[in-house]
Amino acid sequence: MQEKIKRVYVPMTETAFYILFALQEERHGYDITQRTKAITGGQVMISPGTMYGTLSKMEKDGLIVFVKEEDKRKFYRMTDVGREVLDTELARIERLYRNSKGDSYGN
Repeated sequence: MQEKIKRVYVPMTETAFYILFALQEERHGYDITQRTKAITGGQVMISPGTMYGTLSKMEKDGLIVFVKEEDKRKFYRMTDVGREVLDTELARIERLYRNSKGDSYGN
């Protein structure tokens, strides 16, 4: 992973995490919003402005790629760089969780 990408995305904001997590499958912005709402039980709501600003930045940085447009909806999917960023963030979150449970101390 490029150092610049790592500095920008790790640790990830909650919004960026859920957008990238949702894009493990091809989706459009509204679908990402609905998927995030379902995953989080309505605790995380992504506004359209935040959604499209984040999608644009992630596309520019090579984490996602535009796939197609249907009925004025743009569909995106995660790239290999995006997968690497997501995997790095998931490992970081898992480490934080383990450490919070005392697993790193042999408990």
